[in-house]
Amino acid sequence: MPRFTLAHVQAQTYKARDAWWTVFLVDPLAGRLVVWTANRTNITPNQLTLGAGVLGLLSALCFAAPAWAGPTGWAWLLLGALLFHLSFVLDCMDGKIARLKGTGSVFGSWVDFVFDRIRFFGCVMALLVGQWAVTGSVAYLIAAPVVVFFDLLRYLNASQVAKTRRSMKRALAEAAGETEPEAAADEDPENDGADAPAREGAPAPTGLYPRVRDHLLRHRVRPHLFSGIEFEMFLCVVAPVTVLVAFVTPLDSLILPVAVFSCAALGFFEAVLVARLWKETRRFEARSRELAASAPVSSGS
Repeated sequence: MPRFTLAHVQAQTYKARDAWWTVFLVDPLAGRLVVWTANRTNITPNQLTLGAGVLGLLSALCFAAPAWAGPTGWAWLLLGALLFHLSFVLDCMDGKIARLKGTGSVFGSWVDFVFDRIRFFGCVMALLVGQWAVTGSVAYLIAAPVVVFFDLLRYLNASQVAKTRRSMKRALAEAAGETEPEAAADEDPENDGADAPAREGAPAPTGLYPRVRDHLLRHRVRPHLFSGIEFEMFLCVVAPVTVLVAFVTPLDSLILPVAVFSCAALGFFEAVLVARLWKETRRFEARSRELAASAPVSSGS
């Protein structure tokens, strides 16, 4: 059996850019668990995906428990947040094991995606509907479809942005008579394009944002600071943990404020994604005109 080290896992499975939640709060644990799992077990990626789904189900049950748990409801929320985070750790492990051992499959990717969506939907609905049952506040019922809308919006937007970028690259490659560039295996649909290399001869960008961006990229953190991962983690980990404020303030929790902040932050960064895409389309159109103007004109006989 091959012996994998943490260095192997980092080199072969870590993404060049990732969400800050994954980089700082998941990878340090998931990477070490992958080393142990890969060296000592025959656990498959699909089994890890199933395990993540089971933990997600238990998390949803914990989020719903305060409706009948009485004074101990806060403890169930904390347990649910912990289980959701651990389910995400397992979810990250399945992809790392697949890349490390070469045991991934197309169907496994589909299963992973579907389980992710079911887990988040079930957990966030259990949390918000459960809090409505406890407090009687209709605001939780209003928040539920709003959260689902923003989750669907970011998936649709990310996939369409990535599709549009690929079509522009393909069109420019064909116009220039070049081979179409292959998409990276870990192409990030939520990459905001801010880390793209500068064109040759272009002046180096200056200012606070380029410095912050470069600092983030050196630590593998993408500038798209509030992506779908942070959205899920804030709603299903940070929000339920805020029940602890009840011990130091008159507030019951900050679940609703965290939900509002999460939707606003996700909406802002999705708007940034669209704004950058608009700029890319303008450059694409200008470049297309340049290539069309420089193309040799064939003379008729």
